[in-house]
Amino acid sequence: MKYVIVGGSGLIGSQVVNKLRELGHEVVAASPRSGVNAVTNEGLATALTGADVVVDVSNSPSFADDDVLEFFKASTTNLLAAEKTAGVKHHVALSVVGADRLPDSGYMRAKVAQEDLIKAGEIPYTILRATQFFEFLGAIAESNADGKTIHMPTALMQPVAAEDVAAAVTNIALDKPQNIIVELGGPEATPLDELIRRCLAATNDNREVVTDPNARYFGTQLEKRSLVPDEGARIGKINFEQWYSKR
Repeated sequence: MKYVIVGGSGLIGSQVVNKLRELGHEVVAASPRSGVNAVTNEGLATALTGADVVVDVSNSPSFADDDVLEFFKASTTNLLAAEKTAGVKHHVALSVVGADRLPDSGYMRAKVAQEDLIKAGEIPYTILRATQFFEFLGAIAESNADGKTIHMPTALMQPVAAEDVAAAVTNIALDKPQNIIVELGGPEATPLDELIRRCLAATNDNREVVTDPNARYFGTQLEKRSLVPDEGARIGKINFEQWYSKR
């Protein structure tokens, strides 16, 4: 089987590439770094020649609302067209739990637009929505930092290790297309303020986390369960302490 991993040099993509190669598959790690750009179409047709499965774990280099929307619309449109020509049998895409619950977020609107293009396309697909990664908790803390205090809401978060995400993406890519959205979360749902306190304590960061129900998450107001998966979601194996001990 030939797999093309779009975003194959990134945090998730590089792990998926390694996992599939270890299983003996032909794998192309496609990214601008390797001369493949899904937004401009550069190198795309060549990379997809003979491909059975395309896995899209790419991300926009800019998170500005217009930029991220244009990135996912252009890259997904080009990928699906190239896949049709190449006879690809399964399109796998990584999205975000809660994307359809947070319309005030430009990034989430862009992910929903990506999902809609995939669902309306002709290529059989499986979309994996994952919760936030443990690897980005520090960035979440910094987004609401003000001197020696960090304001955090009480909404639940169920973060997952990138390692578990990569394993789930790999398993989905190895399976038949389901034409559905599958969700993945970490093993524990925790109020965001408590989670950031644990994160700071683990890194010996003595800043104070202030509980603020009105604090925003990258500019977006959260409801209690905006960021956690629904019942029936796949659950990762690695909890915060296990993840941190592996860093």
